[in-house]
Amino acid sequence: MSDDITHRLTVEGVDPLCLAGVNDGNLIELTKRLGVRVSLRGDALTLQGPLAAVERATPVAEAMVDLARMGEQLDVHDVERLVVEEQAGALVGEGAGTELKIILPGLRRVIQPKTTGQREYLQSIVQNDIVIGIGPAGTGKTYLAVAAAVDALARKRVRRIMLARPAVEAGESLGFLPGDLQEKVDPYLRPLYDALEDMMPRDRVQKALETRTIEIAPLAYMRGRTLSDAFVILDEAQNATGMQMKMFLTRLGVNSRAVITGDKTQIDLANREDSGLLQVERILPGIEGIGFCYLTDIDVVRHRLVRDIIRAYAEDAQG
Repeated sequence: MSDDITHRLTVEGVDPLCLAGVNDGNLIELTKRLGVRVSLRGDALTLQGPLAAVERATPVAEAMVDLARMGEQLDVHDVERLVVEEQAGALVGEGAGTELKIILPGLRRVIQPKTTGQREYLQSIVQNDIVIGIGPAGTGKTYLAVAAAVDALARKRVRRIMLARPAVEAGESLGFLPGDLQEKVDPYLRPLYDALEDMMPRDRVQKALETRTIEIAPLAYMRGRTLSDAFVILDEAQNATGMQMKMFLTRLGVNSRAVITGDKTQIDLANREDSGLLQVERILPGIEGIGFCYLTDIDVVRHRLVRDIIRAYAEDAQG
């Protein structure tokens, strides 16, 4: 059509497969979502179509190019997420987040925020001694916190990492689980092991656990300890009681930092109001050095259906 316009973006230095995906799947998804014709030729990505469609597609394409330039292997779910962010006015700007890249030692991997919410979360971890990250499943709360902890350990900013979780989930009781104490609590702590093993070679994880450079334990084990020179993560904090949360926060010693993560929609305590996460949200805002970060379904980086499921449950709760 005569009123179509053409906009070209330079993609010099970008791996075409990272950007376009298998069989140009990412470019096809962009066309399907925003109604523009997309072609990748040499060092140029061309967008063609009505002015309004090209204007909507341009920031999404720029974000795709940025991520591909940083070595991200994009897929159609990433394209969909970027389109959703653009529609919500929350798209990460060009080059944003590059200063928050975490390059993990021993692995050829770079971890960086993929959404505006994740960028603000990592920025808060850099700027504050205590960060409380609240949001639904799949937003990277635990994963990014563990990455920041591994980075701090590698840079010798701390001497050890402590990962803790309350052993209260889905109404189960530890007493009814088979095995010794370690075997009883391991299922609760497995997601923390998984995150660590994704970021460090397994033999190094094992050695760090043996030397207690990294400790993974139920929250109750922290009573009476002082944690100095440590990066401490309390995961699933919505299931910590108010007393446990106060105990945890008062364990911090010199040169320690803490990240507390939780999801207010998944409180498994008998009385919801006993949740220490709800308590700190009420009483700690405004204290210098404590940062609160709220992630939403826009920040979900798992399968696109996870975001849809979270929204469906939220709507049902409101209805």
